[in-house]
Amino acid sequence: MDDLVRPNIGAEFRRQRLGHFPDASAYARYRHSYDRAMADLPAPDEVQDVPTGFGTVRVYRFGTDGADAGRPLLLLPGRTASTPMWASNLAGLTASRRAVYTADLLGEPGLSVQSKPFASSADQGVWLAELLTGLGLDRTHLLGVSIGGWTAFQLARHAPEKVASLSLLDPANLFGRITWKAVAVSLGSIGPFPESWRLRLLSWISGGADLSGDEPVADLISAGMREFTSFLPPPTYFSDEQVAAVDVPTLAVIAGRSIIHNPDRAADRARRLLAQGVVELWPDASHALNGEFPERVSTRVLAFIDQLDADGVPRDHS
Repeated sequence: MDDLVRPNIGAEFRRQRLGHFPDASAYARYRHSYDRAMADLPAPDEVQDVPTGFGTVRVYRFGTDGADAGRPLLLLPGRTASTPMWASNLAGLTASRRAVYTADLLGEPGLSVQSKPFASSADQGVWLAELLTGLGLDRTHLLGVSIGGWTAFQLARHAPEKVASLSLLDPANLFGRITWKAVAVSLGSIGPFPESWRLRLLSWISGGADLSGDEPVADLISAGMREFTSFLPPPTYFSDEQVAAVDVPTLAVIAGRSIIHNPDRAADRARRLLAQGVVELWPDASHALNGEFPERVSTRVLAFIDQLDADGVPRDHS
């Protein structure tokens, strides 16, 4: 896979507070992990680098010929994960959707390239709205995991007219505040620690999953933490009034074994505040639920968005 846009490599990008790789060797190591993980995905129908006011966003389009078109679905990954984290989900999601897009988050490890620093976390909603405009997409379904879920919600606050629905998989810092455990994982993942420690921390946040270096997505996430420097404003924790003001059909799946937040409190807050919310607590799921339960995730998300496309009414299937 060739670069369509030159990546940020070198110390000048640190001075500009832009996400970057410190040197060409770091980029080469990361790119090896990225391409290895991408090899487990189906071949995309289209690859684009879409310009926005904050940089170019790498987007892939997947689909199944003859599938019901419906509205397009855009997938937003968790922190440092990028498109390959959806490897186990794409087959199920594209089975009944002709257009499923994935995007590497801007300012994060991946093939998106940041060109303007973020002034605040609100800018995440701005570039995402510009991305949808650049793709020629109007009302779009969004599926986000962890910080990808938070980013999707930020879009719904900034440009609700562009959002057909939100499906949020254990979104970070949205319905529950980040716990000390999640902070420990974040700090430990970027510190000067052995790779075995980094993988142990990732396994902890993923409910004890085997995240050895032989697993391509785990290797990619670890490489992103190790080789890439981000300058991201902390995600805002929205007030009750701000959450309640988002009048968009929303499926919120909270992982019962998550260490990101208190799951019971997060589910209760989501049920209390979401204007058009369907909230489910999956007691057997960790924060890495999209990889743990790919068929269950695909089935539930597709049922939710298919119902909305059919009659516009979100329904609780739990």
